[in-house]
Amino acid sequence: MAASDHSPASRTDPAGSYADDLALYRQKFQQRLPAALEELRGPAHGVVDLPLHVAWSGLTSYDLDKPRQRMGLYRTVLHEGLREDLTSCLNQDVLLELWPTLRGLVGRTVRTVWEDTFPQLARRGQAAA
Repeated sequence: MAASDHSPASRTDPAGSYADDLALYRQKFQQRLPAALEELRGPAHGVVDLPLHVAWSGLTSYDLDKPRQRMGLYRTVLHEGLREDLTSCLNQDVLLELWPTLRGLVGRTVRTVWEDTFPQLARRGQAAA
């Protein structure tokens, strides 16, 4: 009898489970990405109020003219935002400017998905290294 995906044998393989979880996590972020960075048309200055599904605790209003808050907003939206949040809250030019630092503040999966999809981000990250 063949083991199913839910059998004890498949659950005891931590490497397989981790790889499966990682693949699902990558897929989650890939589905949220815009087709092109040019779709990121959010503001470059001023105050942005994030919706509750993006920032459900802590700071929800970010002043983009304050460097720490700008970096915090981008980190939060990259991790928690849906496609509509990415395109309305993030700005292409600001993302490109912040990426060399921001790539070290986001999780590996987020960084990899964005850099694999948008080579210009990967190049900016490599140039800063």
